[in-house]
Amino acid sequence: MATTRETITDAFTVGSYRLASVLAKVSPGPMAYGVAKLVGHLAAASLQSRRAIIERHIRRVRPDYSELQVRKATQGAFDSYSRYYVESFRLPSLSADVVDATFTLDGFDAITDSLKEGNGAILALPHLGGWEWAGRWLCDQGVKTTVVVEALQPPELFEWFVSLRTKLGMNVVPLGPNVAGEVLKALRNNEVVCLLCDRDLQGGGVPVDFFGESTTLPAGPVTLSLRTNAPVFPVAVYFTEAYNGHHAVIHPAMHFERSGKLREDVRIGTQALAKELETLIWAAPEQWHLFQPNWPSDPGFVAKSNNA
Repeated sequence: MATTRETITDAFTVGSYRLASVLAKVSPGPMAYGVAKLVGHLAAASLQSRRAIIERHIRRVRPDYSELQVRKATQGAFDSYSRYYVESFRLPSLSADVVDATFTLDGFDAITDSLKEGNGAILALPHLGGWEWAGRWLCDQGVKTTVVVEALQPPELFEWFVSLRTKLGMNVVPLGPNVAGEVLKALRNNEVVCLLCDRDLQGGGVPVDFFGESTTLPAGPVTLSLRTNAPVFPVAVYFTEAYNGHHAVIHPAMHFERSGKLREDVRIGTQALAKELETLIWAAPEQWHLFQPNWPSDPGFVAKSNNA
């Protein structure tokens, strides 16, 4: 049972997000983005432990970076994440024409061609750039889209975010015991399923080499592909320098087939997907919103299991 202090804290958190959403919608775009950048700088200055984690991740991704480049990219990650939130808050109030005019893609024809086969399509994304914008664009094109999301605390905050994404046209499925059934249903209905898969949130993931170090990544994309014949498309949505600008890069479809034991097939497929994610993240590490320990050597890393 929540204490009075926890209840007050939760109410303040939800209220803060709602207020930020309203302010982002009513503020002129340039002003909203300016405030986002200020928030990014304040967050980077105050959240030293998060900053240290981002620096570690960027050094893994770009060992060629100088210390100055690492610091700039680290600040960029905070700025990028703030921009992501401002854009998410503003998206419901923007017209389809505005969203379309500021969005470019490489490789989308492969997805539309795949949907003609009737097996759906799985988009495997890292926590990078403005993926929410791409989800809105897909829905505006009439593409039925299901997104799997991490359940947030407090529950009222999660419900608010679900409502936000639902207004954009997405079918939102929270991580949990029912996620597999919901996603299989979506694929059998020939929908696009979006999976953020650069972090093993539930535990019990697949051991892979990721940026030169062993960790685990979710088995979901490859397992679903093996069960449904839906192809997996590694995708990233990058912020561009243009006002409201976004550019999506869609790698060629990955098809997986059973060749032996399921566990081994999933391991091999997930390792192949990890390499694709590496390429997408390498292109813009300053837009990678991974503020948590993600490798066993990271300070604060806690190994999870399926029973966690």
